[in-house]
Amino acid sequence: MSRAIYDYTKTILERVSFDVELFCRELSKAAQRLLPFELNELRIWLYDFTKDKPHLVSCIAIISN
Repeated sequence: MSRAIYDYTKTILERVSFDVELFCRELSKAAQRLLPFELNELRIWLYDFTKDKPHLVSCIAIISN
């Protein structure tokens, strides 16, 4: 069940990546719902996903510790 939430989160983040505010809001929700190891995986995925989307890089601070 947990893996499904992680995959769903990635799908949502990909779909809302056109809007920085919405992307940050969805990322905040993910930070509350995902397990710690999934959050680490999401962080790695985000660094790769935002390489060509510099407008989203500021949102990574939401899940970075």
